Amino acid sequence: MAGWSRHDGLAAGLALENVDTDQLIPARFMSIPRSEGYGDHLLHDLRRGSDGALDPAFALNQSPGASVLIARRNFGCGSSREAAVYALVDAGIRAVIAPSFGDIFAGNAINNGLLPAQVSVEAAEALLALAPCPLAIDIAARQIAVAGQPVLGFELADQAATKLENGWDDIDLTRAEAPQIAAYRARLQGQRPWVWPQTER
Repeated sequence: MAGWSRHDGLAAGLALENVDTDQLIPARFMSIPRSEGYGDHLLHDLRRGSDGALDPAFALNQSPGASVLIARRNFGCGSSREAAVYALVDAGIRAVIAPSFGDIFAGNAINNGLLPAQVSVEAAEALLALAPCPLAIDIAARQIAVAGQPVLGFELADQAATKLENGWDDIDLTRAEAPQIAAYRARLQGQRPWVWPQTER
């Protein structure tokens, strides 16, 4: 997975609270192999009418090239399905901006290169009022910039930023500490030799 630190793209607004993972990808689509892509099923029941046709009034359908989604609080709540993140990523979404996220969703997002940018309620509402709009996201600076508007900050843990910028998951993050792990092992082996299995001579 390629890492990234800056993204310039079109942001679409989804002025809804509590968008859960079953809305992001309904369970009936989860039997589809990931290799076929989940993007077409993103927010399927919200984006489409009962006849299956796209609803032209829905925000994402009005901005088909959007790569950033702006939403309200508690985005990604509900079940732990990682497929919800797959659907966003496969649809070309690089970042979701919202006042709060489901914890498991946020972890899954970071491990798949999707930025969960946490902003204040006021900042989210200001961006929703501008959407659809082009904006720039800078992970290192924790900033969101829209032309002609004050720069907005967002919250992101340092470890999450490291993973996104390098394209790492939890295993990669552990491997990055390999020298320190090896040094600790050697020190512990010297301090407590009786802990280690004895090799036959």
